[in-house]
Amino acid sequence: MEFMLQLMQVKKTIEVVKNFPGLGEKIKKAREGDKRSLSQICRESGISRPYWYQLENEQIYSSVSEEMIRKIEATLGVDFGVSFED
Repeated sequence: MEFMLQLMQVKKTIEVVKNFPGLGEKIKKAREGDKRSLSQICRESGISRPYWYQLENEQIYSSVSEEMIRKIEATLGVDFGVSFED
């Protein structure tokens, strides 16, 4: 009987939290400058309309992931300047 060695992968996640004042307004302006409907933008970015409005109004009660911001940037074709480099 032959045994296969299986490797278990372990992922280390480092959480860095940084404030980006005015990011919600930037998201809103970028959306308003886009010709697509909010429904289409939300569909393409995988974000619900209620959550999108919470982002624009900065009424998020937990941190927004960098991945989420990158999805929005990609969908709208913009760069919001979100960086964790000092």
